[in-house]
Amino acid sequence: MPTLLYYPLVRPPQEVLHQALLYWDDIASLVPKDREVYEDAISEELKDLKERGLYHPIALGTQFRQPLDDSLHLEVLTRELRELAARPPSPQALVMDAFLFRSKLGHLLEEEVLRLGLGRRLESSDRRRGAGLAVSREVRLLLLGTLATQVALTTDTRAYTPYTDQRSAHETSLRPMAPGFGVAAWRVELSRLLPMPVPGTPTSEVLAFRERYAAERERLMGATQTMLCDLRREWEHPADVLERMRIGLNQAREDYQAAARASRMAWVQRSISVTVGVATAAAGALVVPDLAWVAGIAGGIGFNIATREVRPLFRARSEHPFSYLHQVDRELA
Repeated sequence: MPTLLYYPLVRPPQEVLHQALLYWDDIASLVPKDREVYEDAISEELKDLKERGLYHPIALGTQFRQPLDDSLHLEVLTRELRELAARPPSPQALVMDAFLFRSKLGHLLEEEVLRLGLGRRLESSDRRRGAGLAVSREVRLLLLGTLATQVALTTDTRAYTPYTDQRSAHETSLRPMAPGFGVAAWRVELSRLLPMPVPGTPTSEVLAFRERYAAERERLMGATQTMLCDLRREWEHPADVLERMRIGLNQAREDYQAAARASRMAWVQRSISVTVGVATAAAGALVVPDLAWVAGIAGGIGFNIATREVRPLFRARSEHPFSYLHQVDRELA
């Protein structure tokens, strides 16, 4: 299973942390390169998980140079920054109310943000604040969402899945760069498949469940990942994919729900959706299939499905096709 790559903040919320511990191998986030600032930015809980090998900080410009040095990526991102700077500013864009660690970006992107007037360096005697930029929320989401996606597409060291709990961050990182300049994708809602511990559940209990019911959780997430990968490859035949996966997914879900009941933890259903980019070879000539029958099969398994348009993935790799959105909607499971 891949690593959950959380953005746009350094510290994932506890619910996202628990999601990663239950349904992914581990979790990562983009962190400042400056060591002193990094130590102050991450929590003690993340430091403990790092010692256990379950948290992986990503410092762009050091161990992950390629996403920053790649000319195509910089061209795409700087073009969007320039278009943003050229538009009549919205009231939200005029307010630089978001904080961004300078060493999360690297020198080239920092200088471009400053040159376009989209940010300003913070002057402060506070070491942490003095290492940052003041930007609008829109600029921060554009930069960090795009960088997270690019890390997932380019790194060879680990399979990362971009994941956020902010709808605006998710939409910003995937939106087409211009009308008509996008490709079709699936949007799959997984909340009924992946229950979550109630807010306030100690992480120690989640770790204990992870260890005790490793087989059940790995079977469920493995079946889910297989279904998403097959949907990506077999875009034109989604009903065949879902029919083929129906028995395996239902059995995995039932086994996991039995484990959840046996744990005596309290659980809720969260709104968790995943955008599935189609196979690169098919992106040029897609006909969206009729979803009536597909939706019927999906509902029987325990999720919803729809289509949407996203930005083209110039160099998409088969092991990094997804982007997740975790929302706060919930109901008792």
